[in-house]
Amino acid sequence: GLRADIRKNLEREVKFRLLSRNKNAVMDALIASAELDLPKSTVQAEIDRMVEGARAELKQRGIKDADKAPIPADIFREQAERRVRLGLLLSEIGQANGVEVTSQEMGMLVQQAAQQYRPEDRERFVEYVRNEPMAQAQLRAPLYEDKVVDFLFSNAEITDRAATRAELEADLEAEEGHVHGPGCGHDVPAAKPVK
Repeated sequence: GLRADIRKNLEREVKFRLLSRNKNAVMDALIASAELDLPKSTVQAEIDRMVEGARAELKQRGIKDADKAPIPADIFREQAERRVRLGLLLSEIGQANGVEVTSQEMGMLVQQAAQQYRPEDRERFVEYVRNEPMAQAQLRAPLYEDKVVDFLFSNAEITDRAATRAELEADLEAEEGHVHGPGCGHDVPAAKPVK
């Protein structure tokens, strides 16, 4: 029984790594195939979010005065541009092809996110999300991204190729430093249609 459980866990891990690897390949291909003029204000807003995220992580680690930590914004520029570019591309592809996050899916996302809070704070969180469009967008973005990528996979010509365990592990190590696009949900203007 233990061997069967270990095997099932390993298979699940390999499947997850392969899916992640394929998703990154799709994202890289999208970026390589589209030239966009990125709105400077949107890139700067993403950099600002990333700097604040870094400060929050420092604070969570117990760093004193983390909210005042001097974090050079330029270290996030390339990642921010990638995120904005992916957001624009995925948003346009999703809109052009009718990809949506349903209200039922959104309700499930909100309830899942609410589970992170103490029972007495959950209803307040749900109410906050209901009344705050940016909070809704942040919850919606990863699911929307996944749905657009699923749409792309379902319409792509896919060829299987064998991968060694070493290749998958190398990909995983490289991926730890890889920034995934947030999908959509940021306030970004629509790009030209991508086909």
